[in-house]
Amino acid sequence: MSVAATPRTTPPAKPSAPAPAPAARPAPNWRIRFGALSLIWGFSFLLIKVGTEGYAPLQVTLGRLLSGTAVLAVAMAVRRERLPRGARTWGHLAVAAFFLNALPFSLFAHAELTIPSTLAGICNATSPLWGMALSLVALSEDRPTRRRVAGLGLGFLGVLTVLGAWQGFSGLDFSGTAMALLASLSYPIGWIYVRRTLAGSSSSTLALTGSQLFLGTAQIALVTSLSTSVPDGFPLLPTLAVVALGALGTGLAVLMQYGLVEEVGPTTAQMVTYFIPVIATAAGVVVLGEQLSWNTPVGALVVLAGAALTQSRPRPRRTSGGRDGRAAAGDHP
Repeated sequence: MSVAATPRTTPPAKPSAPAPAPAARPAPNWRIRFGALSLIWGFSFLLIKVGTEGYAPLQVTLGRLLSGTAVLAVAMAVRRERLPRGARTWGHLAVAAFFLNALPFSLFAHAELTIPSTLAGICNATSPLWGMALSLVALSEDRPTRRRVAGLGLGFLGVLTVLGAWQGFSGLDFSGTAMALLASLSYPIGWIYVRRTLAGSSSSTLALTGSQLFLGTAQIALVTSLSTSVPDGFPLLPTLAVVALGALGTGLAVLMQYGLVEEVGPTTAQMVTYFIPVIATAAGVVVLGEQLSWNTPVGALVVLAGAALTQSRPRPRRTSGGRDGRAAAGDHP
């Protein structure tokens, strides 16, 4: 989740004598960080599967949120970020935490009890499709175009291909698949809510997201304490998977995403979405030995093509002065 934030700047003081400019510390090439982010999020579905082998789904979600919140708390302390102010802001963050963290994380963990991680990763790729359909209703500035409507239809045709609709969904676990698709639907609901309620907040993106994860952790901690028992032990591999899922896939990945958006813009940064199901599928097949029929990768490619069309925007028209107009960038998960 990302929320637009306006950086605070102050006018530089005029020195009495020219001073040499400090040498800028070169940041790692953005393509390397783009690839690392794709790998981290692509392997998240494998880590969920491994985590559920030792813990209940809600416990996996709780461990994930705890680890992710800890990473962002450290980042906030290092950057001396202040927590958001106002009861209304915290109320909006609680709703965002439910739809962007607590609910989808829990649904994916429950889904992977009965479906392969490859299918969960492909279901995740339908989020842009759900988002486009919802934004046409909820966001007045999003206008339907022939290309975007075609992308929506193409994307859901790809979903039917992945699920094997022509053979009566034979061998498909309906409950697990439905939970994975509902998790993917939850994300755009949360994004639209954030866009309508928190986009103008004076708090930084890091402060908002760290606070949101904290609230999501509290929500899941309450539900977990009421519905599950304390685990008998802490098996090594599932524990490492849950910690990595949170620290890398929920904490570090968010920080990496911020850097990419600032450096190359949200349009390029959001392209990572199209690499996630490819990596999730490869990881599930190679590492976990999950079976893959022909319709799964074919349908996944159709889904990605449809999602790409729904995210496309018309080229800006040139003004009389010869400069290209620029559309405002939207939020990116």
